[in-house]
Amino acid sequence: MAGTAVLAAGSLLTPPAAAGDTQPAAASAADTAGTDPVELVNTFIGTQDEGNTFPGASAPFGMTQVSPIGSHYAGWRYTDRKIKGFGHNFLSGAGCWEQGGQVSVLPTVGAVGPGAAFDTTKPATFNHNNYAASYTHEGEVGQAGYYRTRLTSYGGITAEATASTRASTERYTFPASTAANVFINAGQVTDLHNVTASQARIVDNRTVVGEVRTQSFCGGRQYSTWFTMKFNRPFTSHGSWSPTGGTVGGTDSGRGSGLRGTWVSFDTSSNQQVEVTTAISKVDPAGATGNLTSEATTAGGALRSFDEARQRAQQQWRAELNRIRVTGGNRDDQTVFTTALYHALLQPLTGSDADGRYRGYDDQIHRAVGWTYREYFSLWDTYRAQNQLLALLRPSVATDVARSVLTINEQGGWLPRWGYANFETNVMTGDPVTPFLVDLWRYGALKGMEQQAYQALRRNVDGVPPADSPFSGRAGNPRYLQSGFVQHDPNFPKKGMDVDPAHGASATLEYALADCSLSVMAGELGQTGDAARLARRGGNWSEVWDPTAQSRGFTGFPRPKRDDGQWYDRVANPTSDQGFHEGTGWQYQWLAQQDVPGLTAAMGGRQATLDRLDEFFDMPTLLADPAKAARESWVIGPYSYYNVYRYNPNNEPDLHAGSMYTYLGQPAKTSAVYRAAKTLFTNAPNGVTGNDDLGTMSAWYLFTAMGLYPGVPGTGQLLLSAPQFERVDITLENGSQLTISAPGADPSALQYVAAAKLNRAPRNQTWVNWSQLARGAQLSFTLTDDRGTSWGQRTARPASPCAGQGSIG
Repeated sequence: MAGTAVLAAGSLLTPPAAAGDTQPAAASAADTAGTDPVELVNTFIGTQDEGNTFPGASAPFGMTQVSPIGSHYAGWRYTDRKIKGFGHNFLSGAGCWEQGGQVSVLPTVGAVGPGAAFDTTKPATFNHNNYAASYTHEGEVGQAGYYRTRLTSYGGITAEATASTRASTERYTFPASTAANVFINAGQVTDLHNVTASQARIVDNRTVVGEVRTQSFCGGRQYSTWFTMKFNRPFTSHGSWSPTGGTVGGTDSGRGSGLRGTWVSFDTSSNQQVEVTTAISKVDPAGATGNLTSEATTAGGALRSFDEARQRAQQQWRAELNRIRVTGGNRDDQTVFTTALYHALLQPLTGSDADGRYRGYDDQIHRAVGWTYREYFSLWDTYRAQNQLLALLRPSVATDVARSVLTINEQGGWLPRWGYANFETNVMTGDPVTPFLVDLWRYGALKGMEQQAYQALRRNVDGVPPADSPFSGRAGNPRYLQSGFVQHDPNFPKKGMDVDPAHGASATLEYALADCSLSVMAGELGQTGDAARLARRGGNWSEVWDPTAQSRGFTGFPRPKRDDGQWYDRVANPTSDQGFHEGTGWQYQWLAQQDVPGLTAAMGGRQATLDRLDEFFDMPTLLADPAKAARESWVIGPYSYYNVYRYNPNNEPDLHAGSMYTYLGQPAKTSAVYRAAKTLFTNAPNGVTGNDDLGTMSAWYLFTAMGLYPGVPGTGQLLLSAPQFERVDITLENGSQLTISAPGADPSALQYVAAAKLNRAPRNQTWVNWSQLARGAQLSFTLTDDRGTSWGQRTARPASPCAGQGSIG
């Protein structure tokens, strides 16, 4: 699910950065040569206007993240006036409430005791809304692996953070004081996130341990986060609090609901710095302690210093970010690109502890030996772009991801849709796990697991989880398998927040795309009968296509049906969200890319389809003023999913719609759409369009900026468009180099492809297959500002794997 990031509209292709921008002003391309990618990252991008990213520190695919907590359910937003604490678990860009902020820590100054500055006789003293600190953006730093801010309360405290995979380290620089404190709040997390039970215990004069149990993510199940926290110096005094107030000298908050935590105090009269390292585990207390020992201590058992931890974290990020280097554009352009890569590589999160143990979907403890268990799978979002980027850049991680998803199937009983921690949330609709795993197969991340994955997917697409299963799966399958469509029934019983029949029209379209993708895999695995059957089902998009529905001069749109096969609504309204999940019939009409010929025929032919695309993207305005089209025609308000007929770049269902021009032989307009969309990604806090959704919007931007875009799931097609940088150098995990060159590329102008070459051979086709790039390649473009370029118009178009297959199957 996604939101909206809106900057003021302007006539320039690249608007100026917003006030409060944390990065330097734009520089020439020459000024960025040799720049450390770690320093190019601006973690504040996406922290405003529902981007829902976090500014704090994390390792790539980290288990723990340390970041400020403000007044937003996702953690913190750039305009928040106070910081309530620094939490140690966050997701990047998710749209559900109830997420993150466990183990909230805040440095303070002042005596703690009865009647003191922090009055222990008053329970409200220990509510983080009351002791929250003001701060300033001046001097704030958000880089890959490093965060710094200045608290202006309590005499002024500088807070710094860095993180390894399973542990984080913070450094607090206090004013000279005999009453410097660190508040460790186990009972409160981010807004809307419900702590059902917690406990914090002081075990010696350097160590605090505890547990935070939360009810999480759109009403999901409860789960526990255990933590071990160790300071680099002994504290001079301490205490604990519970719902009845504070206890000076107390060592245990007790376990239960309500306000609970501990404080530790230091004399900073001569030594003003205090460092603390925190490790978490979803397994048990021993897991948290083991993670701290494994990742945050030296061979001699001493805690690593903050500076050493930061150096290690940033070197880890440097290695990841150097996998893609861009040349061209200005510093802002390169910052946006590098930050998008950073955001795309934050997840899926590491789920197994340093000893390999993890908590499975059966709530039992298992061990991953020789691989890393991953968790937090926003599949409805990530199957469209982030998944393919990860498979391209980090196939070893993608293989762990595939194995983890298949392990969920084994231990939980079914394949997930939106897996959070160790449970299925049943958030969102459709069948995203199928195209997700099929693309991992296509990109080579399922080697040795092909048959296991195929059997799990076949059961998923042909069945429904048992009634007592916590998984909803394809709840619309009974009607779909019989009649080719998912009935629209808003009152259909739910196992979570969402269920497919509550969005019958869009669920049908998602099922058909999933079926088609699996048909491709089935065919190559020798399952010819299944391949033919699933390919026919790939045409089921037509079962919800009303050829008489009209809107804005166009005829034929998708529309929800009742269980008896009649149209659900009395009058067709393609601008309505009824029957569609976070979108309208106008936006979902393009979700049939597996059958472009059939969709084109249903829309009245090629020219009528192109005219409809022009209306959808407001092409006349786009060609005259790309930023105006993007910011006035496309983005009309926060979470603008409903009652609209135009492109919605804030959300996933129509992310691929720009590529429909390429499928219809007008790739120049695909390039125009992507350049206009580029204006929505800026070097500013509101510089992400919509919720970043665990790196999905960032990955979509990265692909379009590189001039590649993943086509129909399962095909391995990468559609070509005008790159936004003069050169992109990609180091594949196998050591091969993939180079994309486009001399004269200018991100601030509309440009089109005049010619292309693959390994120096002319490339007239508008796509390449991943197999042509997987061992390294040279892809070069000649660009032009003439939108009348003929490249790609008279050649074969990307194949539709389920064209003309009929329906139902």
